[in-house]
Amino acid sequence: MQQGLFGDESVAQNCIFCKIIADKAPAHILYRDEQVLSFLDTSPVSPGHSLIIPINHHDNIFTLSDAESTAVALHAKRLAPVIKRVTDSDGLAIHQLNGRAAGQTVFHYHMHLIPCQHGASKSIHGRRLATQSALAELAERIRQDLSK
Repeated sequence: MQQGLFGDESVAQNCIFCKIIADKAPAHILYRDEQVLSFLDTSPVSPGHSLIIPINHHDNIFTLSDAESTAVALHAKRLAPVIKRVTDSDGLAIHQLNGRAAGQTVFHYHMHLIPCQHGASKSIHGRRLATQSALAELAERIRQDLSK
C-alpha cells in the first residue's frame, strides 16, 4: 500500500477500486491489463463517464510511478476517442483530482473521462446512479469498439 502526501487518505484495505480490481465489488469493466483498469462510473455525469485506475493502489498522483502514469495516459488516449464516438458527444473532459481540497472522493488514483455536449452543465462527479441495464449496454458497445 502506498501512503499519500495527504496523511489519513491511505485506505487501500477498504478501497472500492481495489475491491473492483480484486473482483470483490461489481463494475462494468471496459478494459484491463497488468497495469490499468477502466470501467464506467456508476453515478455518471453523462453516459459514458469512465474511470481509469492503476492496478496498484496509490492514493494520488504523488506516489504513482512513471510507468503507471504512462500506462494510464496511454490508455486514456486510446479510450477517449472510443467513448466520444460511442456516446456521440461533442467533446470529452479529462479530470484527475488529488486530495480532499481538490475534490477527490475516492482515494485511489483515478482519471475521469467525461463525454460532454454543447450547452450541458459541466461537473466532475455525478449525483444519480445509472441503471445497471444502461451501464451494461453501454459497456458492451465501448468494449466492442475498443476491440476493433
